[in-house]
Amino acid sequence: MAGAPTDVPPDIRDSMVGLALAAGGANVIMQLARLPIGRGVAESRVDSGRVDRHPIKRLRTTTAYLLIALLGTEQERAELRRQIDRVHAAVRSNPGDPVAYNAFDPELQLWVAACLYKGLEDVHRLFGPRVDERFFDDVLYPHAARLGTTLQVTAEMWPPDRLAFAAYWKDGLAQIEMDDVTRRYLRGIADLSFMVAPLGRAGRPLRPLLRPIGEVMTGGFLPPEVRDELGLRWGEARQQRFDRAAHASAAVVRRLPRPLRELPLNLYLRETQHRLRTGRPVI
Repeated sequence: MAGAPTDVPPDIRDSMVGLALAAGGANVIMQLARLPIGRGVAESRVDSGRVDRHPIKRLRTTTAYLLIALLGTEQERAELRRQIDRVHAAVRSNPGDPVAYNAFDPELQLWVAACLYKGLEDVHRLFGPRVDERFFDDVLYPHAARLGTTLQVTAEMWPPDRLAFAAYWKDGLAQIEMDDVTRRYLRGIADLSFMVAPLGRAGRPLRPLLRPIGEVMTGGFLPPEVRDELGLRWGEARQQRFDRAAHASAAVVRRLPRPLRELPLNLYLRETQHRLRTGRPVI
């Protein structure tokens, strides 16, 4: 990808595929499946960052973070951190709220970073260039520590290797919890109703059309524990539909020339870097 700094391993740049956005909804659900994070987002007073009100902007900002964290320069990462910190300052619970949360909590940010890494690995296995396990052990996983350290996660908090990460991930899945507020919010992501929510009544007829597509594509990227907590029905028929769609997409994507394979991530990266260079807000 154009604009990537020289300290990014070439294999990282080569591994990026635009079809990763298909897993975006599932990844957001995994992140918010920890109750303090879910309530922090569902009740956020930062209206511009709500996916149910500004889905396109939220997609752009989340993608921008992922790209700059992995492919950006130190200066770009520092500026993006400054902008995110400004927004996160308003994302905290009030005294007496039933669930306490704080967007600056490094432990919660570590869970978000872990979800992003898990999503990267899953997407790479489905759609990326064929590689052996050494790529994940020696290249992608160590580099993915930036997904946390671009914010408040320290390098020492990132599990030292994929074996330690697997233990952390298993423990993290055991801690997922949703209540009525977060489950309702996250079901709106799973069934794609968030995409038409800004349309109000005009978007209601589209919801039954989007729901089966969203639930299959989202559910296919979710761990069973998260699907169960979300209340998302799953079975062999849905798994087979997901597998057929994923395998057919992968067969096409792997044959595309690199610029087309990366779309629209390469465009997002250029736009984000331009915004950071010119002092325009990304978040």
